[in-house]
Amino acid sequence: MAQDEVVEGEKDDGIEVPIRRRGPVKQDEQARKRGVLIVVGMVGLGGLLAGVFLTQMKDSAVYSKPVDELVAQKTKFAGRPVRAEGNLVHGTLMKREQPCEYRFTISKNGVEVPVRYAQCVVPDTFRDVAGMDVGVTVEGELRADNSFEATNVLAKCPSKYEMKERASKGEQMPHAQVDGT
Repeated sequence: MAQDEVVEGEKDDGIEVPIRRRGPVKQDEQARKRGVLIVVGMVGLGGLLAGVFLTQMKDSAVYSKPVDELVAQKTKFAGRPVRAEGNLVHGTLMKREQPCEYRFTISKNGVEVPVRYAQCVVPDTFRDVAGMDVGVTVEGELRADNSFEATNVLAKCPSKYEMKERASKGEQMPHAQVDGT
């Protein structure tokens, strides 16, 4: 059985008449306070998670620049992960066994950057092909001495270059031939 609780008094013609409520008033107020605290806590936690997420997104952004632009703006990109795009300089691709690494140079618009890739495996399409420009994208960090420490190497498919070269010589590509029947 609920207990009556006198909440406040009211005067009517000089006579105080108590106002009574049914049920435990203190428990209702405590439940409301807990509800407010839970909502405030959830909003705070959501804000904290959003802040951490946005901070991590900013730190993991990778800029992609041609080699010449990257070197020209090296102070802006110092210490940040970047992608550098250029062409493999012919004759510079070398593999070393101990420690296992590849070294090569990429260039764009006359600017050359030596690259060190400390891994044993590169993409199959990454080859020094005589007479063809091989497009290369490296991910990693540009050093103060304008060398590049790569963590990933991506090479454009040389078949694209072969088709362009063959087409420039007037050769028709097999997929472009029209069947006369």
